[in-house]
Amino acid sequence: MISSARHARDILHCFPFLKSRHPLSRFPHVLRPGFPISSSSQRPTPFFSLIVSSAADMGSLSDPLPPLHYPLARRDSSVVDDYHGVLVSDPYRWLENPDSEETKAFVEAQAALTDSVLAECGERERLREQITKLFDHPRYETPFKRGGKYFYFHNSGLQAQSVLYVQSDLDSEAEVLLDPNALSEDGTVALSTVSISRDGKYLAYGLSLSGSDWVTIKVMRIADKMPEPDTISWVKFSSISWTHDGNGFFYGRYPAPKEGGDVDAGTETDINLNHQLCYHFLGTDQSEDVLCWKDPENPKYIFGTIVTEDGKYVTLAISEGCDPVNKLYYCDLSTLSGGLHVLKGSKDMLPFVKLVDNFEARYDVVANNDTEFTFLTNKESPRYKLVRVDLNKPEIWSDVLPEDQNDVLESAYAVNGNQLLVCYLSDVKYILQIRDLKTGQLLHNLPIDIGTVTGISGKRKDAEIFIGFTSFLTPGIIYKCNLSSEAPEMKVFREVSVPGFNRDDFHAEQVFVSSKDGTKIPMFIVSRKDIILDGSHPTLLYGYGGFNISLTPTFSVGRIVLARNLGFVFCIVNIRGGGEYGEEWHKSGSLSKKQNCFDDFIAASEFLISTGYTNSRRLCIEGGSNGGLLIAACINQRPDLFGCAIAHVGVMDMLRFHKFTIGHAWTSDYGCSDKKDEFQWLFKYSPLHNVKRPWEKSSDSSSQYPPTMLLTADHDDRVVPLHSLKLLATMQYILCTSLENSPQKNPIIARIDRKAGHGAGRPTQKMIDEAADRYGFAAKMMGVTWND
Repeated sequence: MISSARHARDILHCFPFLKSRHPLSRFPHVLRPGFPISSSSQRPTPFFSLIVSSAADMGSLSDPLPPLHYPLARRDSSVVDDYHGVLVSDPYRWLENPDSEETKAFVEAQAALTDSVLAECGERERLREQITKLFDHPRYETPFKRGGKYFYFHNSGLQAQSVLYVQSDLDSEAEVLLDPNALSEDGTVALSTVSISRDGKYLAYGLSLSGSDWVTIKVMRIADKMPEPDTISWVKFSSISWTHDGNGFFYGRYPAPKEGGDVDAGTETDINLNHQLCYHFLGTDQSEDVLCWKDPENPKYIFGTIVTEDGKYVTLAISEGCDPVNKLYYCDLSTLSGGLHVLKGSKDMLPFVKLVDNFEARYDVVANNDTEFTFLTNKESPRYKLVRVDLNKPEIWSDVLPEDQNDVLESAYAVNGNQLLVCYLSDVKYILQIRDLKTGQLLHNLPIDIGTVTGISGKRKDAEIFIGFTSFLTPGIIYKCNLSSEAPEMKVFREVSVPGFNRDDFHAEQVFVSSKDGTKIPMFIVSRKDIILDGSHPTLLYGYGGFNISLTPTFSVGRIVLARNLGFVFCIVNIRGGGEYGEEWHKSGSLSKKQNCFDDFIAASEFLISTGYTNSRRLCIEGGSNGGLLIAACINQRPDLFGCAIAHVGVMDMLRFHKFTIGHAWTSDYGCSDKKDEFQWLFKYSPLHNVKRPWEKSSDSSSQYPPTMLLTADHDDRVVPLHSLKLLATMQYILCTSLENSPQKNPIIARIDRKAGHGAGRPTQKMIDEAADRYGFAAKMMGVTWND
């Protein structure tokens, strides 16, 4: 078993069986998004016409920007949807077509506008230089053992993608097994997943192009590093699970998005339906693969498989959305006379037995002794527990490790024969323990600092385990632990060193903030040591708050440079909707209670101001994906509170998100506008539909939105670019171009990346360039200068 934080990030807010617990107005009748229809909007205007928007007075800016020329996007007043009797206009519906020439021209015009703004951001190049300098250090991921060999990922510093290495033992010289940097000149081909056959003879690996969620699986012989002819296409949201005979592996795929012609995978917006579980035999064409499971009556179902460590069973986890719930079926492979070959050419699917056939709870396989299975579950246990069942007596379930009263059981791994390595989250801090697999009894505590467990590798037959760790001020440590000793110790196996970084220069602490309803919200604050709380410090506040995802302390070169060279305080707030305190915490920030997320984030912002860390003109807020929605909703609700806003790849159209790619899976967290009661709560906070002119609601005629940067990418097929593009056009129209002399002086721009996706697989240089751009923008907007 190996857990990878990188894998968890890659499948952000998709499906619980793929996630390690560690890819969205008030007028009663016809509306423009957040703005009443006026006579001037009835006649379409070519989007490429330019007008001058005054931008001379930038509020907190020490130096003004030149006047901004916003592209005028065509407004189509004929597009009006009826949501349960409420008519809602969608004048930028045409931006939902990424292939239209009009959309492409809009993107080019916006990119030119953004380039003109970034050119005025004086600290951008120094940020790029310093971030590059600190990024240039060797990094390692947690090693894992297969077939008597060790495998690990390593990046020498500025390599576009990390390289997969193999070594016969820990003392021998490592060899490059697969270097994805050789697969493209610009580093945009990423190694998204790897799986080694049990005997260590074959490597199956998934390649993703330009950050897309689509994966193509290839196979390599490990001994001579020669490629096999196997190519498996249109794989998405899938693991690779080898059978123990080494004949092949299970994987999940969708039908190809389009028939005929060349498809630029990742740019399409078609809804992902009809997932299939397949088995591929080595050395054969994909057309000969066995269809093991499908469910056309439930096209939104997603299938994930695990082959048990004894090789006898394959389990099938079925999920429909992003809630941590799944059905759980199993198949005894030893009962298949002739093995999986018997299904070749047959219309029969694998004879799965339904152990759990409802969506009441989550079930993750931890271990099995023949028919006796141990599962991690949240069944009647929102903070999770371990349970056991005998497949021959499926009606009898027993607790192995009961739910803790306070801490969340994040994960459990069977190791060293009959032991468990369990990982708890306690007030957003990790706890590691060794317990007895049979009884759940505590055997050893493994001491670990405040931070994040980034990876755990080890199998039941292994006494040797590896644990990856990071924190705000710890770039990375890999611990090796020998569980066969009477008192297992966490010994440093590898430690990452960043030249020029001294952790003693910084201070990290955790505080608890009272939200609007009195709920205590944890927040980490990192700054240079001994700062004076005089309200002057530029501050970056980051949040997420959704899909049961926990934000835990990790090392960030970009944020360290901000703190060291620009005097920033940076903060991570653990708002409701995440998984930090279990399923109750998650549910208290989802569906009809989503407003709690925004209230929590606003309360954290007000805390940073009231306690003297910063002031509203020097508070920059940032979030990505569901966190991008968070940022956009907060600037709609409290535009006065922030000095800058950075929203990455956000879900911005909460009425239509379910219609594109995998958006339908997010209705478990958001709800769906197709249902009247859910439409009503979505409409109240949907960023696209709640852009209002602050000066019309305030006695201060100079009130405006903060400088705002929306970030998206052309191959983001998780949260498709149309979300950011439509919000961008809406904000620029309502706040800027619809008025001759608008009070909105702060820029509203978008950074639209090419050959990039939702974030996974992004090459190093792209990460550096984006960090320099967004933080250079923030520094300029808040009047922050370099500290030598």
